[in-house]
Amino acid sequence: MTIQLPDATGGLRAYEPRTDPLAVTPGAPFTSRTVFSAAHVVADPYADVTPDSPAAVDWDATLAFRRHLWSHGLGVAEAMDTAQRGVGLDWAGAAELIRRSAAEAKAVGGRIACGVGTDQLASGTLAEVRAAYEEQLAVVEEAGAQAILMASRALAKAASGPEDYLEIYGHLLRQAAEPVILHWLGPMFDPALEGYWGSSDLDAATDTFLEVIAAHPDKVDGIKVSLLDAQREIDLRRRLPQGVRCYTGDDFNYPELIAGDDQGFSHALLGIFDPLGPLAAEAVRVLDTGDVTGFRELLDPTVALSRHLFQAPTRFYKTGVVFLAWLAGHQSHFTMVGGLQSARSLPHFARAYELADGLGLFPDPKLAEERMKTLLAMYGVAQ
Repeated sequence: MTIQLPDATGGLRAYEPRTDPLAVTPGAPFTSRTVFSAAHVVADPYADVTPDSPAAVDWDATLAFRRHLWSHGLGVAEAMDTAQRGVGLDWAGAAELIRRSAAEAKAVGGRIACGVGTDQLASGTLAEVRAAYEEQLAVVEEAGAQAILMASRALAKAASGPEDYLEIYGHLLRQAAEPVILHWLGPMFDPALEGYWGSSDLDAATDTFLEVIAAHPDKVDGIKVSLLDAQREIDLRRRLPQGVRCYTGDDFNYPELIAGDDQGFSHALLGIFDPLGPLAAEAVRVLDTGDVTGFRELLDPTVALSRHLFQAPTRFYKTGVVFLAWLAGHQSHFTMVGGLQSARSLPHFARAYELADGLGLFPDPKLAEERMKTLLAMYGVAQ
């Protein structure tokens, strides 16, 4: 049986879905790398909301997906960009997500780290930015989760130079109860973060970033770098103080960065590990045995899918992530908070389906095929 998929030229092409999913099973905890999946939220499809309304979340399905990730040994990076922070999920919704997920993590023994930002503010003074960060840090610490200090749109707008970043981050690190992860999200993910760390010159920005870490190495567990530049990440991780980890956020080059070289490697905190969870976990367990070749053989073929989902405008990658979760049976619908399901085209969805199916990511290939045909029919594509 074949399925007719649209392509970028406006035509249709026949695709024959695979019938067997990739065989992976939950296994032992990882020993060589710390790996987080930034997880998406599941919208409540029955809520009478608009794109401007506060997010209506299906909490049962959202927490079930996190249990799925934990069952494969992955940590969950909660309330991050993948969860549509500031793009459908406001701070009130994120705070509820943090509390619920942290409680669930404690109940099942899962690892969790949660995003701390300033999305209560559209803009504000430096003092207001600092207070917003403090409010969110308190919520995460009270929930018993590790904190990830996220890049702040409000800080990017309020800061006049590197010294403002040094002051704000220094203050937060001094008061943090436990070591945090610092998150550098590039403007390809959020254009409002252009010039973060006080400069659009990435070399100058890197120097400021490292200055923050060097002043408080005991309060920095690691850094997450999402710049989609493998060599820059390698250069940066080689300059980190001893004991500070680099968590790759590079959804284009993650296999080589996690594998590493003779001078070190990156751990991982990745949005692409939401749809790749079981496969990624299997690959890391192979790497735990020292088999770098086997690790690359499993993970390298996934890069084409990741590059497709994260293609420009990169900030809309969440649409593809949720689409694949629907096809894989992790949720009953393809609806997103903020109405973001409309952010990608039908040819984009078709290619994502084909690439994911080719990797064996769908536990029930027939279900995925039926759901893909449902979507095609909605767009007027007859089979």
